[in-house]
Amino acid sequence: MSVFCNSFGARAGRLANSRSLQLFQNQARGRNHDLSRGRRRASSRGAMNVFDRTAKIRQKNRACASPDAQTYDYIRNEVASQIVDRVCDVTSVPVDGAVVDEEHCLPFSDNSFDLIMSSLSLHWVNDLPGALKEVWRVLRPDSPLVGAMFAGDTLFELRSSLQLAEMEREGGFSPHISPFVQVSDIGSLLNRAGFTITTIDTDEIQVNYPSMYEVIQDLKGMGESNCAWNRRHYIRRSTLTAAAAIYHDMFGAEENGVSATLQILYFIGWKPDHSQRGPAPRGSAGASLKDIGSHTT
Repeated sequence: MSVFCNSFGARAGRLANSRSLQLFQNQARGRNHDLSRGRRRASSRGAMNVFDRTAKIRQKNRACASPDAQTYDYIRNEVASQIVDRVCDVTSVPVDGAVVDEEHCLPFSDNSFDLIMSSLSLHWVNDLPGALKEVWRVLRPDSPLVGAMFAGDTLFELRSSLQLAEMEREGGFSPHISPFVQVSDIGSLLNRAGFTITTIDTDEIQVNYPSMYEVIQDLKGMGESNCAWNRRHYIRRSTLTAAAAIYHDMFGAEENGVSATLQILYFIGWKPDHSQRGPAPRGSAGASLKDIGSHTT
């Protein structure tokens, strides 16, 4: 059996997951208050607490309730097909479904599943190391975690345009795009959680839009608006207009419109088992690398 891990409820499980901007403005004092509130919440739980999970669930439910929700499924469908290909490569177990909240302890006993999949949801988890350890706990030995998440340079065009526009118009900038895990970090996170024989690869999807406004609209339709605790709740119209112009000038597509980059991080990690092949004992090799090329024919 297998479990499909998704944080936002059964209705939200069908949504594409990309990342977005929530339009906002706040006074500097209010921003500082949000930051300190996030730190207090993080310190009280003993783990990083970057995202407002209640706000994220609200965003996902609102997106699911939209009559044209399936219009925004194009990223989810593409990534889902890639995950299916990887699952078929590593296992042939029957697949059942379950929707769970990775933010908390998984409601399953140890060694319960032959396969766990996670498609575009882990990038909203506050305690990613803890979530991976929970996945490791409920997997059976010699069973894989197959997942995908947004990472690295996702939406760097939108991030850069908004920052430059705010610097120009307001003399400073706020984090409008939530942080992403770096590709170089996921391997160590999987190893720390106990996974072995890890496989990691990335793919970049570039989507063309008429303008920056359509980028924001699609991200909102996907339920991927910013939900960081330190987010502002409004942005000035003049700043938004300037950001759209900067976006077009710096990241305009070859044809009409602009492009947005989504970096997808795919990963596979196995729970260790004694039956898995490991490295040969040190000193057991029958030849030395330094001897390669020393013999002539």
